[in-house]
Amino acid sequence: MRVPVTAYALCNALGATTAEVIDSLRQGRSGLAPCPLEVPFATFSGAVPEPLDPPGPSLQAYDTRLLRICLRSLDELPLEALKRKRGADRVAIILGTSTAGIAETERAWGVRKRTGALPPGYDWRRHHACGALLEAVRARTGFTGPGFIVSTACSSSAKAFASAQRLLDAGLCDAALVGGVDSLCQTTLRGFQSLEVLAKDPCRPFAQDRKGISIGEGCALALLERDGEAAAAFLGAGETSDAHHMTAPHPQGLGAKAAMEEALRSAGLTAANVDHVNAHGTGTVLNDAAESLAIRALFEDKVPVVSTKGYTGHLLGAAGATEAIFSVVALEQGWIPASLGAAPLDPSLGIWVPQEMLTRRSRVVLSNSLAFGGSNVSLAFGAGA
Repeated sequence: MRVPVTAYALCNALGATTAEVIDSLRQGRSGLAPCPLEVPFATFSGAVPEPLDPPGPSLQAYDTRLLRICLRSLDELPLEALKRKRGADRVAIILGTSTAGIAETERAWGVRKRTGALPPGYDWRRHHACGALLEAVRARTGFTGPGFIVSTACSSSAKAFASAQRLLDAGLCDAALVGGVDSLCQTTLRGFQSLEVLAKDPCRPFAQDRKGISIGEGCALALLERDGEAAAAFLGAGETSDAHHMTAPHPQGLGAKAAMEEALRSAGLTAANVDHVNAHGTGTVLNDAAESLAIRALFEDKVPVVSTKGYTGHLLGAAGATEAIFSVVALEQGWIPASLGAAPLDPSLGIWVPQEMLTRRSRVVLSNSLAFGGSNVSLAFGAGA
């Protein structure tokens, strides 16, 4: 089922608005900077620009950094027009998050350690739980169709697109608000540091001397509709679960390859139709090598492969949706961003990684999200509705 992408919104380290994010991406500007959180090690991260406005009285009980980041993008979308067009009960909400409200609970726990009591107003259900995000977004939008949160680590918001397509196919909605949001927190930063995959300097996916990942935060939201005018459409998804290892990818990239093959099959396409791959490309030695094997098996070195994590950092639960929208931008605007930090390229990877922006029209783009535990998703997008 070809699903028009009728609107989208972004905020991350590249900018506070969609226009700022896309301009920074086009200009090749990285948003990575020394981590703003107090951690006992050196690392760069991608923080959303301040200030982040509070949500207002109606959502004060849900106020967290996660929600503030989400609302910054949500308020850019034509929500009222969609509600009038489709009806509130025919619009679904499917959002992905990995950390949910962990950052808020970390702050609350810090207060408890100093004072012996949690801060007044802290509520685990409204500030920490994944479902709080759905409740707040439902209240802000007024959409009453099917709604749920997906939390499958780094593939969370990519799975939101696949879930929305299934709801549309089943006739359970006529449109869907999809995407993902995550915020920086100590748990994530220290966790990746303990795995020895956190880079001290900005991450450099596909570089010969790559040292690991940079963590970022942000939000990416899109409106998918059953029909309508749009410059790009969601064509299909491939989802696999290879369960090779809790944190390491399958060394031959078999799950990633199968996900891309399924995305093409579901979209009625072949590898020859693909003009660009937005790779998961985290900048770790193992991930980039395994994903490159999968990409090379399908496309050899004929298709430009870009990781945008050198711009934003790894946005975890928001990564899949962010990179999906970057894929839509490539289709709409006729350019492919440079893979920032890839020089000198690792020659053993055997794929085409452009290190300067390419001005060229794409017909089909694949966007990969490869999560811990082998939860792999590949999304196919095409030009025109």
